[in-house]
Formats: sequence, structure tokens, C-alpha cells
Amino acid sequence: MLRGKRVLLGISAGIAAYKTPLIVRELIKAGAEVQVVMTPATLDFVTPLTLATLSKNPVFHQYFDDESGEWNNHVELAKWADIFLIAPATANTIGKMAGGLCDNLLLACYFSMPDLSKVYFAPAMDLDMFKHEQNQENIKKLQSFGNKLIDAEHGELASGLEGKGRMAEVSNIIKALQGDQSGPLQGKKVVITAGPTFEEIDPVRYIGNYSSGKMGYSLAEAMRNEGAEVVLVSGPTHLDSPRGVELVKVISAKEMFDEVISRQEDADVLIMAAAVADFKPSERADQKIKKGNEGMNIQLEPNPDILAHLGTKKGKGQLVVGFALETENEVENAKKKLQKKNADMIILNSMKDEGAGFGHDTNKVTILDKDNNQWTSELKSKREIAKDIVSKIGEQIK
Repeated sequence: MLRGKRVLLGISAGIAAYKTPLIVRELIKAGAEVQVVMTPATLDFVTPLTLATLSKNPVFHQYFDDESGEWNNHVELAKWADIFLIAPATANTIGKMAGGLCDNLLLACYFSMPDLSKVYFAPAMDLDMFKHEQNQENIKKLQSFGNKLIDAEHGELASGLEGKGRMAEVSNIIKALQGDQSGPLQGKKVVITAGPTFEEIDPVRYIGNYSSGKMGYSLAEAMRNEGAEVVLVSGPTHLDSPRGVELVKVISAKEMFDEVISRQEDADVLIMAAAVADFKPSERADQKIKKGNEGMNIQLEPNPDILAHLGTKKGKGQLVVGFALETENEVENAKKKLQKKNADMIILNSMKDEGAGFGHDTNKVTILDKDNNQWTSELKSKREIAKDIVSKIGEQIK
């Protein structure tokens, strides 16, 4: 359930920090990607080298890197994280989180989290500190923000006393994270298309488009993060394969059609985000066509319509989602496409929206469904747009 999740592990300065390399190892074993941020005082309890080796990522503990002088961007770290786990969470760190105090990089990441329900904290302190009224009030305050408590456990403490205050065992921390990842898309089988298709004219020339594939790849990551089993059928792109996703590479529309249709029967959700070429040359030359003084005429024929075929063959409870890129009468044309293709949802892109569409890292979409609901996003990153789309799809899952 943690496969493909991006986990930011925040470590504050308590003796329980010695367990954090085990947390990193278990998260990696579960398929998560891990980055670590520490308070400066935590360096007395566990070394960045150990955590960096296990996580295979740099470890951050200050705003500026001493050697390079570069700024460690707490905003980007917070936006990167699907989960922010603070373990151990000392009384000092919990108090600052509850009181709005921000005097280190870990706290700056916390206060930059766009969704506080993605924050988990595992208290660790001596028993009298743990049960102190102010500490308990701070814990309740964090929970009122939406932060999720991984409660302290009863056991032997570093002071030699025995009682509640011991940080939850590593296995219980992992279970707490896994147990909260269930939802309507958990275990669903999802097929997503992405990128352009290239239709060959001859061995060196083709008909294509400007699609980068970023939207489809972001959707694959977002679906994976919700626990879905994802197959990404991708046309030619320069993007890295998303972790925890089965990537199937194709070139032409016919190849994409064959790969998608072969998987339709087993799929719960099919999302056609690829910019499939509508036409292909009627004939492909076996050799490079030589340049002449005269022009060249290319006879075109239509490619198979993947979305229309899926709509026709749609199974019971199966959700089919299409994309539409329009230059005029956007919403009207998208509604027509929704009906004509027998889709359940259409994601509309407009060429008139600056910063959206092909090649951009940002996007702005309008989501229309078969029940005549309509929702328009703001311009934001394609990763954030993908989360919005996945959320809307989750609402449609039976």
C-alpha cells in the first residue's frame, strides 16, 4: 500500500532516533521513496550518512548547505511528499508544531505542507513528559489540524522507568501508514495512455504532435499513490518510468490500440490521456523518400479510435475516461465527445489557457461527467491536476 509513495521522514532529537534507519529500511522495502529531514540537534543521535545510504537520497538538516551554499527548499520538500512522517516527535517539536513556532528546517517543512492530513507524528518521550497536560493538549491540537497520531506505546523508557511514552515500534508505524492508505482505488486495475503516437511516413520521417506525456505520467503516479495497480501505455517520450507502474512502450496508434484493448477486460478504470494521431499515411515507404524539386503528397487514412472502442465495449462497473483538446466551443465540443464516445468522464484542455496543454509543467482542466457535473481547476502543476482528476474518478467508483 506504500508502493510508490513519497515519504518525507522528519526526525527530531530524541533517543528513539536510533530506530529511524529501520524505519527508512522498512519504507524502502514497502516500495516507498524516502527523503529525510532532521533537526540540527538530531545529529547527536543518528548520522546523516547512515540515513542517506539507506534512503539513497541526501539528508537535510539546515536551510543552507555548508559546501555549496545552496538553499534546501522546504517548500519543494513539502510539495514533494505524499506523506510526512515525524518520528520521533519530541515534546519540543510537538509543542512548536502546535504553537506555530518555526526555527528549523523540519518545522519549515511541516508548516509548508499543503495538506495537513498527510502528516503523521509518533511521540517519543519520558512518561511524565508524555502525560503532561500541556503535551496532551498539544497532541490534541495537532489532531484538530488533521495531523494523524501514531500513539506512543507502553514499555521501558530511556530513563529506566516504565510506562507510556515509548515511540511506537517500527512495525506498528509502518502498519499505521499502510492502514490509512485504503480508499476507493485501492487494488483497482487501471490502464492509462500517455504521450504522442508517431505514424511513419518512411524509415526516418513521421507524423506526430507536441505531447510531452507529462499529464499521463502524472496520472499514473497519482493512481499508484492511491493504491491502484497501474499499466501505463506510453507513446514516445523522454520521461522516466514511474516507480511501481508497469510501463508498456509503443510508437503508433495501432500499437497503442492493441495494447489497451488487450487489457480492457481486466481493467476497472481506463484513462485515455494520450494525444493519439487521428490519421496515418495510407502507405509507408520502405526506403527514405528522396527530396525532389516538387512537393510531396501524402494520402492519409484514419487511425483506430481507442476511446470510442472502449466506450462501445465498456463492461459493467467499468469507468472510461477520455481527454479532449479544443480550440473553440470547448465545453460544447467536450460534451458532444462525452456522449459520442460513451465515456464516463472527459478531461477538457483548452489551447486558449496560457501555461496549459502540450509541453508545459502546468495545466488547467475542466472535468465533465455523464451526470452533467462540471468542475474547472485553477492553473497548477500537472502533478496537482492529476490528484484532482484521480479524486474525481474515485468519487465515480462503485
